[in-house]
Amino acid sequence: MKYFLVIAVVLVVGMIFYSSCATRNNGFKTVNVDEFSKLIAGNKGIQVLDVRTQEEYNDGHIAGANLIDVNDSTFIDKAAAQLNKKMPVAVYCRSGRRSAKAANAMVKAGFQVINLDGGILAWQDAGKDIEK
Repeated sequence: MKYFLVIAVVLVVGMIFYSSCATRNNGFKTVNVDEFSKLIAGNKGIQVLDVRTQEEYNDGHIAGANLIDVNDSTFIDKAAAQLNKKMPVAVYCRSGRRSAKAANAMVKAGFQVINLDGGILAWQDAGKDIEK
């Protein structure tokens, strides 16, 4: 009986931990390079957004990506003006940190967001093309 109780407690704690992690994600999905690549190649209804600086973007970016620097104080205003909230946004940065920050802000503003895990560094490590 004690063994059953311990297992039940562990399961409940695990479920609470899992749900709190999902909540921390704030409603956006993070995908790997292969999933991201398939999403942006196979679906013309997805908007691609690079949230790095202009200089980083000029050094190389994913083809067709729009640029809005997440560190710009008017980031959300620019996103609302340039992007369609009814269409998903595939977002990336250099390593994934700034794009997660952008994704959080965008979800709060009513966007549906997919974040690239590892950013453009992971994209390039996977041998994917960039344009300049």
